[in-house]
Amino acid sequence: MKITRDDFSTLHRFPVHWGDMDSAQHVNNLVYLRWAETARVIYFEAIGVNTSFGPGATGAILAWQDCKYTFPMTYPDTALVGTRTVQLEEDRFTMETAIFSERHDRLAAVTKQLIVPYDYGTLVKAPLPEQWREAIQKLGA
Repeated sequence: MKITRDDFSTLHRFPVHWGDMDSAQHVNNLVYLRWAETARVIYFEAIGVNTSFGPGATGAILAWQDCKYTFPMTYPDTALVGTRTVQLEEDRFTMETAIFSERHDRLAAVTKQLIVPYDYGTLVKAPLPEQWREAIQKLGA
């Protein structure tokens, strides 16, 4: 299945900095994951996930992620990053993040992340809050 910008309701813009490139003269692989992380936190805030991690707070924890790099980005460019939930389960959800090169109008990387609710007070897995489930379903999971 081809992933396009239209698959995402919101795209966040991140400028490619010259310092984002590595010795191969393309954006370092960790920069893509940093963009995905930032977009993921924005998504969390949109669905009501506590991102302050205070005592007794249920937040989200990244249980697993992968990244497929499909096109090398370089400076200058702008990364357009979209996030969405692709699978909602009883106690977790799977997100997909796509990173597009604005300059080349194409997909540069796609990541998937398994997100688990986590009680930061007791340091154990928590039930998926109904508020999250409803917000994810509203966004069109």
